[in-house]
Amino acid sequence: MTDPIADMLTRIRNASAAGKQEVVLPMSKIKYEIAKIFKEKGLVLDVEVAKSKIKKNKSFTFDEIKILLKYKKSGRPAIANLKRISKPGLRIYADKDNLPKVLNNLGFAIISTSRGVMTNKEARKKKLGGEVICEIY
Repeated sequence: MTDPIADMLTRIRNASAAGKQEVVLPMSKIKYEIAKIFKEKGLVLDVEVAKSKIKKNKSFTFDEIKILLKYKKSGRPAIANLKRISKPGLRIYADKDNLPKVLNNLGFAIISTSRGVMTNKEARKKKLGGEVICEIY
């Protein structure tokens, strides 16, 4: 897999469209930080790290991220649109003065900065730039 973040976003998008209650992903620090931002913004119900039920061999287990998806009363997913911006073949960086505004600040972008993964609004307050990972609206 060349882009695990795009895989994560695609799994969330597909599970939401199919009406699934949870998404299970292989663990990585950046995916966990992105999922925590989704929880802070109220787009998912819960994020937890669990040991895998499937053992690849007898002595090796791996961690997984379980994301419980949130739906509106109408049954539509809380996450309307996820869009990957910076990709392995074309990295997109923004300095503190050129951070993206998503749908006139109705949505938000997730930025990977030198001080961790955060939303574009938090990065603007802290006067940080970084790699624009994705946009959510």
